[in-house]
Amino acid sequence: DCSFIASLCTLLLHTHGAASVGVCYGMSANNLPPPSTVVGMLRDNGFNSVRLYAPDRDALAALAGTGIGVIVGAPNYVLPELAASGSAAAAWVRANIAAHPDVSFRYLTVGNEVAGSDTQYLVPAMENVHGALAAAGLGDAVKVTTAISQATIAVHVPPSAGEFADESKPFLLPVLQFLERTGAPLLANLYPYFVYTYKAAGDMDVGFMLFTAPGTVVQDGEYGYQNMFDASVDAVHAAVERLGVSGVDVVVSETGWPSAGGEEASVENARTYNQNLVGHVGKGTPRRPWKVETYVFSLFNENLKEAGVEQNWGLFYPSTDKVYPITFGK
Repeated sequence: DCSFIASLCTLLLHTHGAASVGVCYGMSANNLPPPSTVVGMLRDNGFNSVRLYAPDRDALAALAGTGIGVIVGAPNYVLPELAASGSAAAAWVRANIAAHPDVSFRYLTVGNEVAGSDTQYLVPAMENVHGALAAAGLGDAVKVTTAISQATIAVHVPPSAGEFADESKPFLLPVLQFLERTGAPLLANLYPYFVYTYKAAGDMDVGFMLFTAPGTVVQDGEYGYQNMFDASVDAVHAAVERLGVSGVDVVVSETGWPSAGGEEASVENARTYNQNLVGHVGKGTPRRPWKVETYVFSLFNENLKEAGVEQNWGLFYPSTDKVYPITFGK
């Protein structure tokens, strides 16, 4: 049972050219409402697509027949098995995808922030899962991808100089070539909060991170950047292209701001970042002025995570009350 590491991400699609934003629902807590209640929350708040980091059976049962689109994950610990044999991948797909015909699957994410020696399993697992989906008649409906950590990105600004870290390039190139060949997007977990606290882009004002800078902060050729979110997204695109890969879209699979537990972590900053994000992502970035598919981390505060900021990313308390006022477009 992998429910203890399972997470849901929900995608909210606004209409009429407004924003598209999602929310990640982690299960690292012992006080969360049941999945049936969570699915009700998703509907009440206008969310129409969900991401699971693992195929939690209760969550899939609650989602069946709802029409809510589902992105399901194969957890990191199953990658060696999936990489080792096509039959293992076929069995996994049968048990976790084909067994749920009333669930509207969209993407299958093979691993999340896979790092170190485990990266050797990534592309073989992706290939085997892709083959298993095709054999099950689901190859056109469900795209296979993975989610990368912000730690794989060495250069954030200027975005045109975006580049992956040297230690990440050897495993990312074949991943990106797979995505290019199969028409799937790259998922990237991008946190301006950590760019700020770790000074990954130098010593920058917090307003650039919160979407509150009054004007251009980073001028990059003809493009002016007023926030780190846009800069990071365009930096990932530049890093992909620097490896000779084109046509791979970038989905921001995690972003957010903590409401307590660390530097600049406050209810006001969390509300400011996430509300501004909701209103912004529909406009796109300076280089790509169209909607950026984006997921906010996270739906709930999670009391079994490490103390500090890790317990304080939630938009909601487990009681289902909001941590701060925010509207998601409904």
